Amino acid sequence: MKKPNEIYFNKPQRLTQLIGANTTVIVAGRRTGKTDSIAAPYGLRNMQRMPGSTGGIVVPTFRHGLTNTIPGLLAAWKRWGFIEGVHYVVGKRPPKSFACPIIDPKYYEHVISFYNGSVAIILSQDRPGAANSLTLSWVLVDEAKFIDYNKLKDEVFPANGGIKSHFGKHSFNHAVMVLSDMPQTQKGSWFLHYREKMDAELIETIKGTLWEIWHTKQRIREMIAAGKPVPGYLQGRLRLLDRDLNRMRSVAVYYKEYSSIENLQLLGENYIKQMKRDLTPLTFRTSILCERIGIAKDGFYSSMREGHKYNASDFEYLDSLGWYPDPTALDSRADRDVDPDAPICIGMDYNANINWIVAGQPRGKKLLVLKSFYVKYERKLPELVSEFCAYYMHHREKTVVFYYDATALGSNYAVNDQDFHWVIVHEFELRGWRVEDVYLGPPMRHDEKYLLINRGFAGKQRLMPFFNRQNNDDLILAVQTAGVERGRNGFRKNKSGEKLAESEEDLLEHRTDGTDAFDTLYIGCEKFPQSVMTSNYSIVGIQ
Repeated sequence: MKKPNEIYFNKPQRLTQLIGANTTVIVAGRRTGKTDSIAAPYGLRNMQRMPGSTGGIVVPTFRHGLTNTIPGLLAAWKRWGFIEGVHYVVGKRPPKSFACPIIDPKYYEHVISFYNGSVAIILSQDRPGAANSLTLSWVLVDEAKFIDYNKLKDEVFPANGGIKSHFGKHSFNHAVMVLSDMPQTQKGSWFLHYREKMDAELIETIKGTLWEIWHTKQRIREMIAAGKPVPGYLQGRLRLLDRDLNRMRSVAVYYKEYSSIENLQLLGENYIKQMKRDLTPLTFRTSILCERIGIAKDGFYSSMREGHKYNASDFEYLDSLGWYPDPTALDSRADRDVDPDAPICIGMDYNANINWIVAGQPRGKKLLVLKSFYVKYERKLPELVSEFCAYYMHHREKTVVFYYDATALGSNYAVNDQDFHWVIVHEFELRGWRVEDVYLGPPMRHDEKYLLINRGFAGKQRLMPFFNRQNNDDLILAVQTAGVERGRNGFRKNKSGEKLAESEEDLLEHRTDGTDAFDTLYIGCEKFPQSVMTSNYSIVGIQ
């Protein structure tokens, strides 16, 4: 039983901390405690044991850091007794009672400052020049599969030289930790090559040295408890072992992938068997076995590439929110890609368990997929429309171009006796929005849809689709993993996973329902353009 004030770390988390390699890369699935119990101890160790140092926390977008990475770090530190305002401050110049950092940051808006002078600077890749002129003693890279490796190696890694005159004795001076779940794209797989850089024999030697240190300390404790004098050679042996351990750690690369099977003792064999039975083969391989699978080359969206994603944060607005934003304030004002004076086009998908809106705006030869929304189970179409309207509350042109096909007519298992089309139009109008409803006719055949959309991704149609990365995480994953199967009229999108029960490893939002909503949006904007959609809005700032 865990004693009061004890902190529990599972085996992967303990091993990562004990090995303490200068370069650590952990690839593990969701809910394995990467931020909470791997990143948080790493950052805390560096800031505590290198007083006055400067570290860099690299995140793909500032919005991600604001809502995911930083809250996770601070929550863990709080549980361990580190109090904001006493031990550290965030986003402001520290009080005079705090020690001064060795290199004083010019600005403190994106800085965590510790009482001993250590600082950690938030480096978001969608903010140009964030790492310019910095001298870093350690780097933490979170959500590495979304990180632009060229920016990382050109801007951040050169800055991670450490201050050898102050911290050269530490094995973790200019350390790097990289955290991610298994990437889905080739570009997002940049950190997987660290597996080949790891010297497995060195890691085993570190483990053996750690055991020798523990064993020697245990002998010393037993001698003291028995009232016996401790021989001097044992203290000397400890110093020698510590020196050797420090040297090995300073050059070590530790790479580890954690699948659910490695937690078999905790999960149980029946859990693994159930997951293999209930999940699609692709989901089982990625979520359970942690296999390396990228965009399916023979998938339904085989022409989609990493370049079809972009970042578009409004930093001025995000900076105004501070470090503890009200979640309701993270609305469309934080997005640089949305034109507030143009209508928003939407495609939808209707299902008993999950309902989707995919929103976009044509911009020249591009279709910008601005954001996707979904609701599950008892939450139905009224709640879905309500979420959309709340997010775009400050949108000035409150008009939606609603593209729909025959699946929206004559049936409704989501709300009441009215069909989907009627409910959606009614809910938008109820909230003060005007609806331009555009009927697409019967659903397009899958083989025709495949050719149309992949030609769009390849730049051979009027519009090429691009996804706002931070507003479409689940949709992008669903698009990248959508498979193909043989049907009566040729091949079709593999939708068999939609019929399976949801589990933590196979979420509804990662299945093909959302991709059907995206299909409707693209088909509508490509083949049924509306005059109200015309816009000259600048998209400067989209990366």
